[in-house]
Amino acid sequence: MSITEQGDGEPIVLCHGFPGLGFSWRHQMSALAEAGYRVIAPDMRGYGGTDAPSDSRLYDRTHTVADLVGLLDTLGLDRAVFGGHDFGAHLTWDLPTLAPDRVRALIQFSVPRLPRSPIRPSAGFAHMAAKHFIHFHYFQTPGVADAELDANPDEFLAKIFHALGGAGDYLSCWQHPSEGNGYLDVLPAAPPLPWSWLSAEEFDRYVDEFARTGFTGGLNWYRAEDLVWEQTVDTHDLPITVPTAFIAGAQDPVLTMMGRAALATMADLVPGLRSTLVVPGAGHFVQMEAPATVNDAITGFLRDLESPTP
Repeated sequence: MSITEQGDGEPIVLCHGFPGLGFSWRHQMSALAEAGYRVIAPDMRGYGGTDAPSDSRLYDRTHTVADLVGLLDTLGLDRAVFGGHDFGAHLTWDLPTLAPDRVRALIQFSVPRLPRSPIRPSAGFAHMAAKHFIHFHYFQTPGVADAELDANPDEFLAKIFHALGGAGDYLSCWQHPSEGNGYLDVLPAAPPLPWSWLSAEEFDRYVDEFARTGFTGGLNWYRAEDLVWEQTVDTHDLPITVPTAFIAGAQDPVLTMMGRAALATMADLVPGLRSTLVVPGAGHFVQMEAPATVNDAITGFLRDLESPTP
């Protein structure tokens, strides 16, 4: 596992999603280190400098939870505050029930905690794909999306970052049928870089890494969804009682797809929820799009953790 570290103090492990890297937390690293924390940002399994098994079964909860527990063990840490974005949040929502002694608190981004689905994820994806293009379904078949995205990393990354950002229009993908379309066919065009929240140099960092590694490791997180669903049958809906903060962009398509009611539902599933921040104008990559606001929210939450309970 490749990690980036900065600072000293209480450890905070930040887990990125698709298509990300530990570099996705660059704005949080220095701010939290300056605030007195030890910040650890791994390239998650399948990404960047971390091992990327080709077998999607090795991206299930058994392995991904073991990655984070093993990281703490290797660094000699009893527990940490965990933050997760996108698939990183999907994973870290499960940590308090699967590795309860290792989690001090949670800071979750973009993906609310939802009740367990009554149907197998791949069946739900297929049902939606019969009506319109949906990437969850397109990503299920090994080799198909891999070939398309690996051949065009710069085009894909520009399109997906923009479409999911606050100025994008990701849900326009749903206007297209599944039949005969790849992801690049349905994603809207992206404007030239730089953008207000992503420089050309930062973008090139992602392109260079994914051009080197390909996207199969990231896609395997989607292909392991059925296994994760099976493995968490007894734990998914257990209450999350550790102190938790949730942060999302107001323009995040995830919130649009799930509905704002998902935030109220999350409050029922997460009794430990202490704060919810929805950032105006920001999209899915809220930690990169609105770093000052996000960093203030994180440090405020962490300071409250250190305060004695009245």
